[in-house]
Amino acid sequence: MTPLLQFEAVEKSFFGVRVVKQVSFKVGQGRILGLVGENGAGKSTLMNLLGGNLQPDVGSMQFNGNIFAPKSPGNARDAGIGFVHQELNLFPNLSIAENLFLTDFPVNGPFIRRGVLQQRAAALLKQVGLDLPPVTPVEHLSTGERQLVEIAHALSFDARLIILDEPTTSLSTRESERLFSLMRQLRSDGRSIIYISHALGDILRLSDDVVVLRDGEVVGDFSAAGLDQSKLVSLMVGRELKQLFPTRKPASAGDGTNEPSSLMDVRGISQAGVARDISFTLHRGEVLGISGLMGAGRTELARILFGLDPHELGTIKVEGLELTGSPKRRIQERMAFLTESRREDGLCLEASIADNMALVTLPSHARTPLRLLDFTRMREALGKIREAVRLQSKLNDGQAVKTLSGGNQQKVVLAKWLLAEPRILILDEPTRGIDVGAKSEIYQLIHELADKGAGVLVISSELEELTGICDRIMVMSAGKITGEFASVEFDRERILNAALPA
Repeated sequence: MTPLLQFEAVEKSFFGVRVVKQVSFKVGQGRILGLVGENGAGKSTLMNLLGGNLQPDVGSMQFNGNIFAPKSPGNARDAGIGFVHQELNLFPNLSIAENLFLTDFPVNGPFIRRGVLQQRAAALLKQVGLDLPPVTPVEHLSTGERQLVEIAHALSFDARLIILDEPTTSLSTRESERLFSLMRQLRSDGRSIIYISHALGDILRLSDDVVVLRDGEVVGDFSAAGLDQSKLVSLMVGRELKQLFPTRKPASAGDGTNEPSSLMDVRGISQAGVARDISFTLHRGEVLGISGLMGAGRTELARILFGLDPHELGTIKVEGLELTGSPKRRIQERMAFLTESRREDGLCLEASIADNMALVTLPSHARTPLRLLDFTRMREALGKIREAVRLQSKLNDGQAVKTLSGGNQQKVVLAKWLLAEPRILILDEPTRGIDVGAKSEIYQLIHELADKGAGVLVISSELEELTGICDRIMVMSAGKITGEFASVEFDRERILNAALPA
C-alpha cells in the first residue's frame, strides 16, 4: 500500500548547525506511528517542516502520493494535515463552536449563521465523544476536553493525518484513556496519526510503528510489536541508561548532627477554596515531594509560598524570619520557583538564551554608580551555569528560546534560578514533557543542590518520580495535607489512597 506520508533524505540547519540530517521514514495509511527521541533530537523541527512553518534545505516530502512542499500552515491544512500541539492553540474567551470554525464561519452575507455553526460543531463534538453544548466557553473546559476540541478542529477539515504532540502531559489517567480510545477509533476510520510522546509505555501500547530520532538522525524504524522500553531508551540516548534515578544519601543538617535542621516552616496556611490549614517543615538538604490528584491545590500552595497569591491565615518562616511581601522579596531571600508552565510563566520566548538565563540575577552583574552591566562577568557566569545544567553546547547564547526543544527550554529556566544560588527551590512539574535522558540530568541537579544544603520542594503528578528522588512525600487532597511518608514508608497504594477525596 502506498504510504500516506513519506520523508525522503530531509535536512534542516539553523545558524549553520544541522538539526535534521538525511531523515527518511514513512507513515502508513490507517496506522499510528510513534515518533520518539530526546529533547533536541529533531522531532519538533520535522513537524514544523511538515506543517509549513519551515522549509527543508535538502530532501523532499510526499503526501497522499504527491510531492508535498507546504509554504505555510494553511497549505498543510488544505492538504489534510491537522496538528494538536502540546501548547493548545485555542481562544479561552470564545465558545467551542467559534474555536472550531474560527477561519471558516458559515455566513450569510456579513452575518454568521449561528444555527448552522452550532449544528456543525455538535456533529464534530459527537465524533470525538465530547458531550458539551457548542456554546460552552473554552475557558470552562478541562485540559483533556480542550485536547478533544483540538482534534475535532482537525476533523472539521477532514484531516487524513493528525499529529499529536505530547498530548497527555497535562491529562489525568481517565482523560488519557479517553484520548487513547479516540485515537484507536480514528485509526479504524482510516486516518493516520503521528504520536509524539516521552511516555514510552504509551508509545508501545498504541503505536503500530515506531521511529526513533537521535541528534537529528533516524536511528531506528521498527514495528512496535518487536520493541520494549529498554531498547527504546538505549536507542534514544545512544547508551544503556541503567539508572534513571540517582542514588540518594539521606538528608542531613550539614552541621555534624544526625537530625536535619529546619529551613522553611509553614504553619496554618489557609485561603478560601485553595488551602486548608497547611503546616509542614522543609529541612536543609531535603528533597520534599508533594503528591496529589489534579485540583488538589498543589500549584496553588506553591504560588502562595512564593508570594504570587495571598493567604488569609498562617505564617511562612525562613530560618525563623517571617516571609511577607511580593515575589521580589522572596527572590531576595534566595527562594526560587520553577512554574508548571515554562512557556507562559517561565520564559521570555522571543528573547535569547543568555537574556533568559540572566533575568533573575541582572542586578548582581551591575557595576559603577550608573549601574551598568558588566557583560564580561555576566558571560563567565552564564558559561558556568550552562555547563551545570548540561545545556547542549551546539546552542548559541544569542538563539531565541522559542526555537529550543522543551527539554532545553526547561534547562534554561533551571539555569535562570540556579544562577541566583537559591536556598529554597520550588519545582512544579519539573520534568513534564521532558525525555528520559534530560529527566535523569534534572534529577541529578536536584540532588546536587540538596547536597549543598538547599531545600527542594518538588510537585509532580508522576508518583514514580517522587518516590525515586524525594526524602519525604506529603500528599494533598482538596486543599489540605492528607498524608506524609518518609522514604522508608514509600508505598504506591498508600500514597494513592491518601490522595483520594474523603
